[in-house]
Amino acid sequence: MKAVILAGGLGSRLKPFTQVIPKPLLPVGESSVLELQILSLGKAGFDEIFIATNYMAEYVQAFLGDGRKYGVRLTFSKEEKPLGTCGPVLLLKERLTEPFLLMNGDVLTTLDFGEAYQFALSVDANLVVLTKEIVTPFNFGKVISDGDYILGVEEKPDLKLEILAGIYLLKPPVFEVIPADTYYGIDSLIKDMLARKMKVAKRLITDYWLDIGQIDDYHVAQDAYAAHFTHLRSQKS
Repeated sequence: MKAVILAGGLGSRLKPFTQVIPKPLLPVGESSVLELQILSLGKAGFDEIFIATNYMAEYVQAFLGDGRKYGVRLTFSKEEKPLGTCGPVLLLKERLTEPFLLMNGDVLTTLDFGEAYQFALSVDANLVVLTKEIVTPFNFGKVISDGDYILGVEEKPDLKLEILAGIYLLKPPVFEVIPADTYYGIDSLIKDMLARKMKVAKRLITDYWLDIGQIDDYHVAQDAYAAHFTHLRSQKS
């Protein structure tokens, strides 16, 4: 099974850390975000992983090597200019001749990637979007009304949103939609596929999930490592 990890972002919201170290290689516990992703994918049966790079590409490649120490085969692809979430996979089109997993390089999750891959194979869609329900506390009472009259008050209800989790399963027909040499995000792919009447499926993640996009999230990741990811250390030789 094949996977692509997007590891080319600037990590602007994690400065000053990312001025020295690329975001996917920021230390998390005794490992790094990218290493934990690689180990998790390897455990699930993904044996060939492509690392799509841009910012500090040589640093990332030198750090990870060929993948043997993680029990997988790593191949590196460098975009000469930012291509968004989907643009980089077009550079790997000749190598991605079967369904593959695509994920952002700043996501930590205990998701069973193998199970998600099998779901993608079983569903009638060329794109499967993994989603996560985010619950945000709301600090005000919500008024329920009809014209000039109040019907009720809901005290500080939580806001629940289903968001893109930064993990996707794609099948080769999606390459027909992605434009060449163009900055092109997953949101554009979803919209363009729907406009073409192409099916887009989704799978809700109920496992632990964290997007390390800001300084506060990075601090949370340190605790998450101890709670969820220490067992992966034994996989790294």
